[in-house]
Amino acid sequence: MKGIILHGGRGTRLRPLTHTGPKQLIPIANKPISQYVLESLRDSGIKDIAIVLGNIFPEKVKEYYGDGSKFNVKITYIYQGKPLGIAHAIGLCKEFVGNEKFVVHLGDDLIRGGIKSFVEEFEKSDYDGMVLLCKVTNPQRFGVAQFDSEGKLVKLVEKPKKPPSNYALVGVYFLTPFIFHIIGKLKPSWRGELEITEALQKLLNNGKKLHYKFVNGWWKDTGTPEDILESNRLILDELKPEVKGTVEDLKSVQGRVSIGANSIIKRSAVVRGPVVIGENSIIESEAYVGPYTSIGNNVVIRSGEIENSIVMDNCYIEVEGRITESLIGPHSTIVTNSRDKPKGYRFIIGEKSKVFT
Repeated sequence: MKGIILHGGRGTRLRPLTHTGPKQLIPIANKPISQYVLESLRDSGIKDIAIVLGNIFPEKVKEYYGDGSKFNVKITYIYQGKPLGIAHAIGLCKEFVGNEKFVVHLGDDLIRGGIKSFVEEFEKSDYDGMVLLCKVTNPQRFGVAQFDSEGKLVKLVEKPKKPPSNYALVGVYFLTPFIFHIIGKLKPSWRGELEITEALQKLLNNGKKLHYKFVNGWWKDTGTPEDILESNRLILDELKPEVKGTVEDLKSVQGRVSIGANSIIKRSAVVRGPVVIGENSIIESEAYVGPYTSIGNNVVIRSGEIENSIVMDNCYIEVEGRITESLIGPHSTIVTNSRDKPKGYRFIIGEKSKVFT
């Protein structure tokens, strides 16, 4: 089987972070979202992978993943440019796929435990397609499955006002080359896109075997800051403690904490896990890093408290007060000097931002 990662989309709900790069490269627990996807495909035995690029700094994607060799895969890049729909992006991969079965994985979707068992089932089956479903509380945001009285999948509806069920389509699609015949006949929807739900519906209407499986663990569509932070919490919940850097006083580190090479936790600092800290970072003696926080590489936390947040690479933070539920873009500086009273801050700031108060 071959794999396809969709790396396009506008990422409007994640601005300003997506003003300078695609949303799929936003790090969660110090790893880009789409790297989790690529590793899930690789660990399922899929080594030949196409990445479909959008028009938001596609060169950053190519710079990070290269030819795929450092991830033990082979990567082919395919340009979509403007976001014209998932089905349109899949259609661009016809030559790459050839005559093989393949799996399409949205680059900003995370599934606990990966997709290995699903890949193995589809490979052995005679299905013409297979989708993954997950029960959600807000199905209006997604493509939704409708079943008959016997539990047979009969219809797929995109973002319905009145959902026929609470089972949303997860952004992973197992397909055969027959889907290209269907995509070639699609017309743009009211959104101006070729809809994957319509393509799958036509697969059903043609009498083809469209199977479904339920995702039993957690699944996250990381489309908003809240989704990013929740995904960070979910991944850090499974963090394995590891110390490659220097901890000047072992009492400073509490709980499950991972510290990268050449990072330093100064005496009197407090790091309370689950927390991941990258390489060459410094947590100074007046700083507190609380649970569910990811600190990138080359970061200095001079003072203040921070928890339930993501601090990306090359940041400097010196605050009087607490930062919480924040996404802090790379190369950013936050300095506060007010000592009047305790303060709390929540930031969502893009790359190279400077905040002084």
